Amino acid sequence: MIKRIILAIGLSPVAVAAQVPAAASRPLPPSLPIDRVVAVIGDQALLWSDVVTAINQRRAQGMQLPPDSAGQAALAKTVLGELVDEEILVQKAKEMKLEVVDADVTSSADRQIKQARTQFASDEEYRNELRKAGLGTPEEYRKGLIEQYRRQNLQQKAFAELRKKAKPVNVTDEEVTAAYEKSRADLQKRPATVTFRQIVVAPHASPAAKAKAKARADSLLAEIRKGGDFEQIAKRESMDPGTKQLGGDLGWNRRGSGLVPEFEMVMFALRPGEVSPVIETAFGYHIIRVDRVQSAEVKARHILIAPAIDSADVAAAKVEADSVAAQWRRGVSYDTLVAKHHDPTEEKGVLQPFPRDSLPPSYGTALSGAKAGDVTPPFQLANPRGQPKFAVLQVVTLTDAGAYNEAEIRDQIRAQLSEERSIRQLLDELRKQTYVSLRM
Repeated sequence: MIKRIILAIGLSPVAVAAQVPAAASRPLPPSLPIDRVVAVIGDQALLWSDVVTAINQRRAQGMQLPPDSAGQAALAKTVLGELVDEEILVQKAKEMKLEVVDADVTSSADRQIKQARTQFASDEEYRNELRKAGLGTPEEYRKGLIEQYRRQNLQQKAFAELRKKAKPVNVTDEEVTAAYEKSRADLQKRPATVTFRQIVVAPHASPAAKAKAKARADSLLAEIRKGGDFEQIAKRESMDPGTKQLGGDLGWNRRGSGLVPEFEMVMFALRPGEVSPVIETAFGYHIIRVDRVQSAEVKARHILIAPAIDSADVAAAKVEADSVAAQWRRGVSYDTLVAKHHDPTEEKGVLQPFPRDSLPPSYGTALSGAKAGDVTPPFQLANPRGQPKFAVLQVVTLTDAGAYNEAEIRDQIRAQLSEERSIRQLLDELRKQTYVSLRM
């Protein structure tokens, strides 16, 4: 179990009760008995055909069937135990009067069917594979999927409620080491990663361009205060590409949700229906109107007028970025350079390991061949408004691709083992409260 958990970190051990129904695969050998009662949980019987179907679904998802009869029997016993846990959770959900939304269940099943159908060239091939897998006709397959998704949803709801009562279980160092050694050959390989700090230099508009933009924003504010339609003016004039067509609508926002501080401060000071004066941020000049206010949230609109940036401004930004790189290499502190040169609308870097093969191309090129501590030459970033910016990076750490060692994932293994055992205890307690008779 721990191997599966490490390979798919974040998957709860109760995921055995939430397997997604899959497309067809070849069934177990026909010489095995097809139907008989193998367990009774409360007043619900589990059939051997339920076990076979669950095994075939796992095979369709990539699980290999043991080649020997003893291995197959052990697998069947394991799957039966998982099905018992599932049924106990379903019954507990009903006892707790938890409900599912039929539309959500149906849409999930239909998405699965659509995905499964794309794997076959024709309806006839699809029907044949379903039949060979013991999943019946397409109509029966859909009905079965809907029921499984309904049960899965109930299991998840019950588990979420019960998990609140689960107590953590201590795990020894020896148990962590044993789990790592057992699973190390099958662990995912660590990707090559990088962490870095950055300073992004944006071109600055000239005083004349800023004055022109400010004057335009002032004239729009005057138009609004004379009765002009804020939404229509935003659609006509705003230079924010993300909200222009929405009439400047920013949706609901909480404090600290990512808006620049000076914008957020004004927005939260306005009353519903009130329009702000023209305010300046790193993006340009804004007019804000608050539409609604509710507990710790504000729904607002804005109009942005950004000063024009010309080629001379871009060239000056490149010179500034060159200067930043030179100063950084000479030992000027990062904090000093950030305070003076960094564009506040940009992140200051990636300080958690980030896969190198997932970096944007410009970052990948800049970091190619760099070593920890190196400061890169400035390179150009794309800007949605067409105004280039220049980034300078300092590499903090570089990690090559390879196998994880125990120290790197020790805490992760410990947490997963503790959670797995805590959940197992919870499920075992539920078994004590439920009539369970295993007959396989």
